[in-house]
Amino acid sequence: MKLTDNTILITGGGSGIGRGLAEAFHALGNRVIIAGRRQHALDKVTDANPGMASMTLDLDDPDAIQSFVEEVTKLHPTLNVLINNAGIMRPENLKAPQVADAEAIITTNLLGPIRVTAALLPHLLKQPSSAILNVSSGLAFVPFPVTPTYSATKAALHSYTVSLRVHLRGTPVEVIEIIPPAVATDLTPGRSPTNPHFMSVEDYIAETMQILKTKPTPAEINVERVKFLRFAEATGNFDKALEMLSQVTLSR
Repeated sequence: MKLTDNTILITGGGSGIGRGLAEAFHALGNRVIIAGRRQHALDKVTDANPGMASMTLDLDDPDAIQSFVEEVTKLHPTLNVLINNAGIMRPENLKAPQVADAEAIITTNLLGPIRVTAALLPHLLKQPSSAILNVSSGLAFVPFPVTPTYSATKAALHSYTVSLRVHLRGTPVEVIEIIPPAVATDLTPGRSPTNPHFMSVEDYIAETMQILKTKPTPAEINVERVKFLRFAEATGNFDKALEMLSQVTLSR
């Protein structure tokens, strides 16, 4: 993937990893469009990064996604990179499940990127050099029991990304999976940068961008701190990792 002279759309770009990626790519001279539900959050990012654009997007509405893609490609015809980053995480008690929570997580985390990709792909295929980057999670490989549906959606997104890469062989569209560890974002309460269990956004983005500079770009972006989870099955550490994650709780 080339790191300059792109027009990049980032969902969930108003905070956390999405904002970090947006600012990193913007600093390299790319044209960046951030999208999300909260206009005030998007405005904070664009105000701090003159020249960056923003558009609101409701990932839960299939019709809104189609209209959004039509508008964004009209306003930014050189759009050639999609970063599917938006996601939500909610703790769940499967002994007394709240199905509405599970449905919301699946809609945003899995159907959202699938729908955006499907709507935007015809445009990306027409670009001379393009890319789709899906942000999954180390929890795609070892589930976090307190967030079972979140973990399941990330596992599904990983599988979808692998298949998408096969389907797009021989096309101008490169497919990359970004696999974060626990990062100090506002995804859930208590993700403080001072908590040693969480990687700071700044450190995570810096290491991720360094890997993206590799030629050729790896199919997966695995920073050092996520490798324990990513390769737990292969290294025989799955049960150990699962037990570690099983001891962690989250407040709602």
